[in-house]
Amino acid sequence: MRLADTFPKIEVAGIREFTIDEIGDEHLYTSLETPMRPDAHLISDAEKKVKIAQHFKAIMETLGLDLTDDSLKGTPDRVAKMYVEEIFSGLNPKNKPHMALFDNKYKYQEMLVEKNISFYSNCEHHFVPIIGKAHVAYISNGKVIGLSKLNRIVQYFAKRPQVQERMTVQIAHELKEALGTQDIAVIIEAKHLCVSSRGVQDDTSTTVTSYYDGAFKNADKMNELHNYIFKNSTPC
Repeated sequence: MRLADTFPKIEVAGIREFTIDEIGDEHLYTSLETPMRPDAHLISDAEKKVKIAQHFKAIMETLGLDLTDDSLKGTPDRVAKMYVEEIFSGLNPKNKPHMALFDNKYKYQEMLVEKNISFYSNCEHHFVPIIGKAHVAYISNGKVIGLSKLNRIVQYFAKRPQVQERMTVQIAHELKEALGTQDIAVIIEAKHLCVSSRGVQDDTSTTVTSYYDGAFKNADKMNELHNYIFKNSTPC
């Protein structure tokens, strides 16, 4: 009997039944919102770091590692700090970037494209890195935001356990709400270490997801955007 056969079946979106193992390899996700418990923010970051360090220490000890070794004894605390303050900081809404808007005084009516925004995320199925680039575009509806905010929005949604499809839509929805326009496009290219370092161990493939709305659903605008992004570009 395979280990996967012992996992319980889970009904996902009424499509069919999957095992936990199948869900992990098929990139399924159940909602646009990152799954969070109602009490997720009732304890402080300091308390979270203490709890994570305790649990990670138990994992290391279970693996047979000697935590009295000088190289390892600080690892649980380092991991806890990294989880809370860095790679999963996007789970805390207090870290959401403030979206200050400015009048489009230049009367610029064409698309604005911010391409090759580097990001590091983590696959929510295996907690291993997703490394990629995001390309974001919008057409002003009278308001603009600072260029750095486009980068910060990408980072905010990347710094949490993620599924690339969800991350793409989350970024697009946040931009539409902030800018008050439907003319939004988001394209993400990424390498998933859950594919390259485990499972099929394919180190050459990348995953591309996209979101187009408003004017970007027009074939000419879409082609113009692709020309800006992919002309003379190199893969992530």
